[in-house]
Amino acid sequence: MTSTIQQRREAILSLTYQSGHVTVRQISQDLNVSEPTIRRDLHSLAAEGLLELKHGGASVVRTSDYSFISKSMRNIEAKRVIAQMACDLISDGEQLFIDSGTTCFEMTSFLRSKRSLSVIVNSVRTAQELQAPGVNVLLLGGQYRPDRMDAVGPITFEVLERLRGYRAFLGTDGVSLDFGLTSVDIDSAHIFTLAARNARECILLADSSKFDQPSLYKITDFNCISTVVTEKKPSSEWEDFFAAQNIKVLYPNQNSETENQQQTQELSDAKMSNCQS
Repeated sequence: MTSTIQQRREAILSLTYQSGHVTVRQISQDLNVSEPTIRRDLHSLAAEGLLELKHGGASVVRTSDYSFISKSMRNIEAKRVIAQMACDLISDGEQLFIDSGTTCFEMTSFLRSKRSLSVIVNSVRTAQELQAPGVNVLLLGGQYRPDRMDAVGPITFEVLERLRGYRAFLGTDGVSLDFGLTSVDIDSAHIFTLAARNARECILLADSSKFDQPSLYKITDFNCISTVVTEKKPSSEWEDFFAAQNIKVLYPNQNSETENQQQTQELSDAKMSNCQS
């Protein structure tokens, strides 16, 4: 598949997941592509199980609502902003854990320019996107989940248990003041709990839609989190909570880059031992 076709089909998926349903005519006009071409794309996407064909167009496949592709189409711009800010916190030569969520996946395009990075991942897609001369990838093995493009299970857990000294960048399916970080599935929650427990520092990447929307399975409390990166200023209740927890919050147009880095380092040093206790 050429990059042009791939980009067009990703655009079709994005439009569909934003509205739930699209028509051939609508996509043809939005992308300035002929209707026969769009029909062929929709049939190909439907054959892959990514969309469901409807009369005159296509709809989201509800059964795959929590797949990697489905989640990656939500709040795209916010995720990219968050990912770039998170990567600004990373220096050459670091050891990182990057979770398998879609927000952390957006970090890959920025990380490829770094040098001498060691990155631990359980996502096959993230590992592929991190192919660059300056990045050494450790892919955790385990049971492969095609819909999420990651590995889970006892083997993944056993390998991760042997690793230390990394900074963990964690996404979330939802957070709450009393329940902390959460996930929609138990296998991911189990892995990210261990990743947070063994990390020397944890940074949370969460867009504003995740606040006060906890999911079923707990990952960790906020006592392990040194920094929260989001795309806009949190509510006053959350700001007060983060201040009380000694957690640095980063969002666009907040402070100068120098001030952000200095304050983040100070708070990170103060909280670095919390996850070990």
